[in-house]
Amino acid sequence: MANWLVRMKSKLHGKADPIERQIEPVFHPGAFIRACECFSFVSGLEEIAVTIDEFMATDPARAAGLYESFLAGCHAKANELDDSSGRFGQFAQTLICRWIKARQAAGADPDQISSTLLAWMDDDPYAFCYEIEKDVAAAFDRAGLAAFEKLSRARFEAASEEPAGYEHRRWSDILRAIYCAQRNIQAYIALAEQTGLKPEDCLAVAKLFAPRKPQEALVWVKRGRAVDAEKPFRSGAGYDLDKLHRELLTRLGRQNEALEAAWADFQKHPSKFTYDDLMKFVPKAERREWHEKALNASKGADLHSLLELFIETKEVERLAELVHGSSDEVLEKVSHYATEPAAKRLEKGRPDLAARLWRAQGMRIVTDKKSKYYDAALSNFERARDCYQRAGLAAEWEQTVRHVCAAHYRKTGFIGGFQALAAGAKHRDRPSFLEAAKERWGKRHPGGDL
Repeated sequence: MANWLVRMKSKLHGKADPIERQIEPVFHPGAFIRACECFSFVSGLEEIAVTIDEFMATDPARAAGLYESFLAGCHAKANELDDSSGRFGQFAQTLICRWIKARQAAGADPDQISSTLLAWMDDDPYAFCYEIEKDVAAAFDRAGLAAFEKLSRARFEAASEEPAGYEHRRWSDILRAIYCAQRNIQAYIALAEQTGLKPEDCLAVAKLFAPRKPQEALVWVKRGRAVDAEKPFRSGAGYDLDKLHRELLTRLGRQNEALEAAWADFQKHPSKFTYDDLMKFVPKAERREWHEKALNASKGADLHSLLELFIETKEVERLAELVHGSSDEVLEKVSHYATEPAAKRLEKGRPDLAARLWRAQGMRIVTDKKSKYYDAALSNFERARDCYQRAGLAAEWEQTVRHVCAAHYRKTGFIGGFQALAAGAKHRDRPSFLEAAKERWGKRHPGGDL
């Protein structure tokens, strides 16, 4: 990789392409790019890349050289920026794919293109090539993909002496991506069975079969679901297999089986997501009946899922009954992503239950010592206080105050604000950047329009 920068500098100090003279300043050499500046910085780089794209049709060899120079700049700049967002790395990956397309358009030897790419993948200090196989497989033409498969296969076989090693797994995954791009189903199946069939493999094979052979795809979906069921924890592919299973049944005219499958999935994992999937297959005239059937069958689900399900289906009475039957300790363990919407839904009709949900959110923050969110905790406790008062449960609020003050008096960043709330004060969240700016502006320039 280091030779890229040398070549780029020699060009820039000699007879350089005019575009290269535009590339160097956009990198802001020597200036550190902070995380908050990275989006704008990469947008500037992309503008130059789009300019190079225009040469792809008229002068692809020139485009390839410019992309390589651009990659040299990315490597030289990588230590001068905070790429927490990953945008810079993603941009570098697009340059590699653009370079492949340009080299192919220029008539370069496919083996040479793949050999160069593999050299970059081997010497990759900034992980620009990390999991790039799917993108480059899509960038290669047929001949290029065949060359890349041949060289990757040789790497895979060389690593076969250690089948449990990283290199063997790495090149196995790269070959999987190549076979998917080639739609080489038999090669994919042979590799998967050689290295150990996973639910992700069954999903990939099913998707390859699905457009033309939905019945074959269905066989692989069932096989993938069986493999996934053997695992102690469900894989991410398991949910996609379930979805594809129902879609294939529908395509094959087996709507009743699709409904039965959706119902079985809901019963195993009741949630707002499986409920939505189920109702897609329910005949319109039967939706009310299936709605009641589903909610009655959901009682064994976890509290988080039930809260979301009852909010999604607007079942306020069931929601209230659920919260009423849950202890404060249990409510405190549930994420605010579920308890906050539930509290808002219950505030008007059941302030007593909403108060408990707001209290649970506040307690969860202070108990876990999440000092970054003490402002949110104070807001939660304020809403809990107001709901307790509207419900005529002042004693419950006083009990909460005593408990919090006794258990969390050492949390100096929180307890002062809480004691003010207990005394009846209003908690005001920190103002936004613009609100604070307007307030300062108004003090400096009174009489304005703010």
